Order: sequence, then structure tokens, then C-alpha cells
Amino acid sequence: MTTWSPTTSHVIGARLVEGRGPLSKAVVTSLRTGTPPAYAPDTVGDVDPWGEDLQLALHLLYELHYRGFDGVDDDREWDPDLLRLRRHLENRFLDALRTALPDTPRTVAEAFAPVLVEPVDLTGSLSHRLETTGELWQLREYAALRSLYHLKEADPHAWVIPRLTGRAKAAMVAIEYDEFGAGRADRVHARLYADLMGDLGLDPAYGHYLDQAPAPLLATVNVMSLFGLHRALRGALVGHFACVEVTSSPGSRRLARAMRRCGAGPAAEHFYAEHVEADAVHEQVVRHEVIGGLLADEPVLETDIAFGCAATLLLEDRLAAHIGAAWDQNRSALRTLLLMS
Repeated sequence: MTTWSPTTSHVIGARLVEGRGPLSKAVVTSLRTGTPPAYAPDTVGDVDPWGEDLQLALHLLYELHYRGFDGVDDDREWDPDLLRLRRHLENRFLDALRTALPDTPRTVAEAFAPVLVEPVDLTGSLSHRLETTGELWQLREYAALRSLYHLKEADPHAWVIPRLTGRAKAAMVAIEYDEFGAGRADRVHARLYADLMGDLGLDPAYGHYLDQAPAPLLATVNVMSLFGLHRALRGALVGHFACVEVTSSPGSRRLARAMRRCGAGPAAEHFYAEHVEADAVHEQVVRHEVIGGLLADEPVLETDIAFGCAATLLLEDRLAAHIGAAWDQNRSALRTLLLMS
């Protein structure tokens, strides 16, 4: 067991939040004190893989590989005790995903067939709801929730680049180049999202809304890191990335209209308008070059790519159900109410 001394203070890291159960509390205490996480071994086996405790604990552990936390030593990223706990939590989450998807398609064609055609019935679609009847407070909640990913947009997917070769690598880098602003800092998509948040009166600080984010949202972000940080899951990450790009353009078009209808502001509308055109191009590149190139190199990964797509759709549906149920009752979908910044 190793004791770590927290000496490094970050200027770009997020602030730590309070835990939501024994495992996330153990992680928070460990990060604050530099000591190994203290938890009963059977706690991991009993924890709800979809619940607040596991999803927050995973999120905190994953963030050590991104920007870290204020006051937490950078070396904690490779703390063997934290990594051991993370592996146990990942196994619970991954097992839950596979159990929830017993009939996952085994081919790319089957997996992506449902998302390549715009559905006639958009019931349950959050972007459709926001476009047609959404109110400004709902747009603000949606933006606050999505900030947990969009303020690091494309970062989780960059993990796969050194694990690809040839066509797949070249195409993936081309898409990521666009996501990171094509060489211009003011065009980085994470920066554009921070501008969107400013229009909506939200705080654009990285990780600011973590405490308000419920488990279904955290799961949509955690799955990217789960796939991205494991070479064995590179196919699943490509499937996830492709699913996001395929579904982004129509959803972004609806959200741009929602922002315009509610008078959210030019930066808020621009973020989604930018994604309508960009992601329509990205969809073609990721399907034909990233997936096509990966399958040409490693055809055995086809079922993993299909799984990544299916897992993405599952988690997005769970999040939409959570938000929709709250809004149907005219209550917040967040854990605490938003304040104007």
C-alpha cells in the first residue's frame, strides 16, 4: 500500500465534489489525503453498476487521466491502489452493459442500421423536445449536463489514435483535427461550448457541474473513458465514436433551432450549427475510412465495433428517459437546481 503526498496544485483541474456512497467517498478521501482508498472488498460486488456511487467513483478516477483535480498530485493518475479499484468498478460497469445488451448485433451493418435513417417517430428524442416545446431553463439544464463531455470534446476519442494504423489512423486524425479547431484555438469545439455556456448564463469552468450531474449522465461520459483507456476495447471506442458522429448532425440541427427559438444567444446557436455541417462530413469519413480501415486491418474487431454503437445508444436512451421523466413532472433533471452565473 502506497501513501501519496498531495503536493501539486492544478490551475486547470476541476474541484473535488463530495461522494455519493461508500466507494465514491473512499475515492474522494483518498484524493484529498493522499492515502489508499479505504473500502470493504464486497462493496464493489454489491454496488449498483448504474447508480450514483459507482458512476461518480469511476468519473473521479477517470478524470485523473485528463485534467485532474485542484490540490491533487498529478502522480495519483498511476496510483496502483486507485487503479486496482478502478479496474473492479470498470468490470462491474462493463458486465452491466453486456448484460443489458444480450442481443447486440454482431455486424457493423446491423448495429448502425437504426441510426442511419432519421426515425419517423421522434418520441423520446430530447433534441426534438427542445426544438419544439423546450423552454430556456431546460436548455440550460441540458447544456450544464452535456458540459461534462463537451468541455473536453474529442479528448476521450484521441486515446484510440496510437492504437490504429493506416486508413483508420489517418481518417481518425483528420476528424480530430477538426474537433480541435483545425489549428485555431478559438475554433476548438470545447471552446465553442464554453461560449455557448456563457450565452446561457452558465459557468464554463471545467467540471463545474459535476456535483449536479446524475448517474445516467455520468455513464455517458464514463463509457468513453472506459473504451478509450483500454487497448482491448479499441473497437468499441471506434463504434462509440462512429455512433456519435452519425447521430450528431440531425440532433444538432434540432438543437440549433431550439437555441434560436428560445433566444439563447448567437454562441449557443453557433455551437450546434457548426456541428450540423461538420458532423455530416465526419459521419462519412468515420464509417468508410475509420471503420472500414479498422475492419480491413483487424476484421475480428467487428463485434466490438457493433457493441460500442449499441452501448452508446443504450446509455443515451437511459439519459433521455431520466431527463424526460423529470421534465414531464416540471422538475429539474439535475441533482440540484441551477443558479445564474
